[in-house]
Amino acid sequence: MHAWEAIQKSVDYIEDNLTEEIPIDKLAEIANLSPFYFQRLFSRLVKKPVCEYIKLRRLARAVSDLKVKNSRILDAALDYGFSSHASFTRAFKETYGITPDEYRTTDVHLNQFVKPELILNYVMVDENVPLVTEGIVLEVTRRELTAPRTFIGIAKEIPISELLGGTDTSISFATKLWNEFHEVKPKIPHLLADGNEFGALYMGQAREGYCTYIAGAEAEHGSAEDGFAVFELPSAEYLVCGFEAESFEELTNSAVYKAQTFMTHWMEKHKLTTTDFAGEMYYPVKGDCAYMEHWILPVLIK
Repeated sequence: MHAWEAIQKSVDYIEDNLTEEIPIDKLAEIANLSPFYFQRLFSRLVKKPVCEYIKLRRLARAVSDLKVKNSRILDAALDYGFSSHASFTRAFKETYGITPDEYRTTDVHLNQFVKPELILNYVMVDENVPLVTEGIVLEVTRRELTAPRTFIGIAKEIPISELLGGTDTSISFATKLWNEFHEVKPKIPHLLADGNEFGALYMGQAREGYCTYIAGAEAEHGSAEDGFAVFELPSAEYLVCGFEAESFEELTNSAVYKAQTFMTHWMEKHKLTTTDFAGEMYYPVKGDCAYMEHWILPVLIK
């Protein structure tokens, strides 16, 4: 068994037992490692100490319970191993920057520390060969765009730290921007009835520590509208990572992070880098399948 497989077993056990006591000795036994070596290896592969990781995953689950299940704050605290309302509130605010009360009464989305799939760092597939891992399917292809495509939407600066999806815990500015776009989308002329929604990340004139993000939808080529941002996807050969998940929520949360993890590894192995642009192409949800694509311009590392 590879080291990452042993640690993945412990990660899977943690996810299945977040409402129970999780002793380090038990996790080390599952990984067939000594407690000392297990904790060192876990921190190296997961990028967090074991106890910190367990806390972040419990808070992630509690976030869902507070909104979806409408749980009482004290119930969520006790369910996920916190000794009191106060200790849960303190950990919640340290992690997300707002209290549980503020979260429940404010229309915000919180970035979570995602459960990792370590296989994505170690398994390689060729172009046009799907990779199936827990809950998602990924495939890397090349796409020749012979005619530019125009997108109209709303553009704002977002912190670059938010690009660390899956490892950064904070309020999601990108999700807030998408919510704003969907409110005004029916009022934007020139949008194509069957066009894709599209998110683009680029530097533009953003301040240090920030990048520009546009949330928009496809419009008639060359069109523009006062008060809205326009982004043109130029004709070029793109590297596209398409991935699907069981729901749109899963797609835009953990699946995005997993796809980013895989593509970073994939490009390193193929001696490729990219420009300061990245695109997110969204497709309509069909049945039990949600699908999107990451579009990047590949640059060969010389």
